[in-house]
Amino acid sequence: MDTILIITTLFAISTVFSFINARFINLPGVIGVMVLAIVASIITVAAGSLMPGFSKLIRQLAHSVDFSKTLLDVMLGFLLFASALHFDVNKLRENLRGVLLISTVGVILSTLVFAGIMHELLDLVGMNVPFIYCLVFGALISPTDAVAVAALMTKSKMPDRLKTIISGESLFNDGIGIVLFVSFSEVASIPEKNFSFLEASKLFGQEVFGGLLLGSVLGYLTYRMMRAITDFQTIVMLTITLVLSIAAIAGIFHVSAPLAVVAAGLIIGSHSFKRDESIAEGENLERVWSLADELLNTILFVLIGLQLVSITVRADYLLIGAAAIVVLLVARMLSIILPVAFLRRTLALQYSSVAILTWGGLRGGISVALALTLPDSPYKSLILTAGFVIVVFSIVVQGLTLNRFINVLVKDRG
Repeated sequence: MDTILIITTLFAISTVFSFINARFINLPGVIGVMVLAIVASIITVAAGSLMPGFSKLIRQLAHSVDFSKTLLDVMLGFLLFASALHFDVNKLRENLRGVLLISTVGVILSTLVFAGIMHELLDLVGMNVPFIYCLVFGALISPTDAVAVAALMTKSKMPDRLKTIISGESLFNDGIGIVLFVSFSEVASIPEKNFSFLEASKLFGQEVFGGLLLGSVLGYLTYRMMRAITDFQTIVMLTITLVLSIAAIAGIFHVSAPLAVVAAGLIIGSHSFKRDESIAEGENLERVWSLADELLNTILFVLIGLQLVSITVRADYLLIGAAAIVVLLVARMLSIILPVAFLRRTLALQYSSVAILTWGGLRGGISVALALTLPDSPYKSLILTAGFVIVVFSIVVQGLTLNRFINVLVKDRG
């Protein structure tokens, strides 16, 4: 399929799914379209001979779109910038210690706990998966997904403090997650190579601090240019160019593009347009990026659902994925208990917050995209299938039940 046909087909399918959901199903937008995309993928896999035309279209579309490259190199920057642009920076400052601790120590602990339990579980059922691949799996699935969190938190009844912590965590935990994933993946692909804490630390510093520096500099320069003009079209073009420039420069200098985009979005979003005639421009800019965020999210979640045709559907892999859901929730809970214990007095966090933060830790397309980048190995299909099961459960089940879960917990506390 050529590029224009891919884009047209993807937009047409996303529009049809969005219409069906809005007209008949009425689930939250991103969940509804992803469920419909999963159903379409299941029909493609199960009834290909009965519906050859439909099956061929879905398979061609899924195989024509490089999901990892499309998400990580193109869509992610725009989605993260839109989320950061609307983030309440004052609330972030108040909860910064919690955000940083959970997005770093929490991710490391979750990765280690998940890998350890999964390794024992897989050995128990006769699947001898090396521990390093369990670490790879833990590294790509432990960080919460900023896109999924932003898409499902808008109508959440989660207390403001916890919402700020979990949303802020999802914006910043990409750095440590990517470092762990890259480091463990290299060791897995080169068995004779040992994990180097020094190399991992250097990579972490380059990715994280380099990304934050790049985003801060370009974000501030863009903000100053925006303040110097009143032409709204040019202001919008400046922000789009900013995101694209960050993606290009980050690739050249090997720094974290997601963190750079987040830093730039926070800087621009935290500086209100103080001139009276610019207030409307600032509000319109937010509306433009809100619309772009919703449209891109719809397309992204359709793509996630369509990836089902690319995974290996085996009963044992699906069962391992179901078990991995429980393991991940346990790992998430244990990785939060320590930060909550440390921050209980300074941030007034209670141990009951652990349950909300655990269930609200959503995974999304980034985990699937990272799994797809793994080099071929006997364990790639297992990791990809189990990871996909976790992502679907996280978005559909946790996303749909989050408010009900919070209501029950708050009622019990009352």
